[in-house]
Amino acid sequence: MDVMILAGGLSHERDVSIRSGRRVQDALRDRSTRVSVHDVDMALIPSLREGGVDVVWPLLHGESGEDGSLQALLELLGLRFVGTASKDARVAWTKPVAKSVLGRAGVDTPDFVTLPQSLFREVGAEQVLDAVAATFGLPVVIKPARGGSALGVSLVTTRDALPRAMVHCFAYGDVALIERAVAGVEVAVSVVGTGAQARALPAVEIVCEGPYDYDARYNPGRVEYFAPARLTEAQRDAVERAALETHRVLALRDLSRIDMIVDEQGVPQIIDINIAPGMTETSLFPQAVEAAGLDLGELYGEILATAAARN
Repeated sequence: MDVMILAGGLSHERDVSIRSGRRVQDALRDRSTRVSVHDVDMALIPSLREGGVDVVWPLLHGESGEDGSLQALLELLGLRFVGTASKDARVAWTKPVAKSVLGRAGVDTPDFVTLPQSLFREVGAEQVLDAVAATFGLPVVIKPARGGSALGVSLVTTRDALPRAMVHCFAYGDVALIERAVAGVEVAVSVVGTGAQARALPAVEIVCEGPYDYDARYNPGRVEYFAPARLTEAQRDAVERAALETHRVLALRDLSRIDMIVDEQGVPQIIDINIAPGMTETSLFPQAVEAAGLDLGELYGEILATAAARN
């Protein structure tokens, strides 16, 4: 099999994407698979057309890799690829839309409101923030409506901190998602497969000193992980069901990582969906694979074989 991994791009998560691509390439070296890593640049389409590629694995994190545009390009070129189809990727990438779809399907996700930056200019930022605080109370989580790796995300516990959090959010996108903060155990559940064949890997628990932000995710030291997560049997079953239902409702393919918080009542609350989860040495997906007792290269080979055989 001739595999091309796409990594890099121009998003804020370029460095993480490159590290993910190299780690997957290393895991596949002994699998009788020819694996190359290619950036998304002017040479990409000629390389795809002329290189005899059997399957493409997009490992770009951030907008161009997860918003459906790269997937749409691969579909236009008639290429098989790992991951979710373009139309479904667009839904999963846009957090307010994904949360609305999940809510209608009965999947629990924190209450939220979506507000564009233009509205703050038009009606007055302080008045909007007063309404947010009055309706949701504090704490709240503020994040870009589209984005990953916790870039632009803030946990706000006081009214005075709201303006700075909004500025931080709008540095990464012009629409903010403000959701009620949930107290509980933060876990990530990785899913492998598609439709009825999808299966959940063991949940990974995240314990972080301070916010679980970009620095904490990709630089060892601030976070302690427990794989598998320290959950009761009932909680473990609940988070796996919630992850599989999210994967199914959003029509995700091949692999995903569903981030959630198990609240004080034991209910998993979905807080983020990742269709191209990180594969670095500190990433949650590889930790889940190890916790399941699976060989990383073998699992990646299975994912590639499924994508290569897709009609």
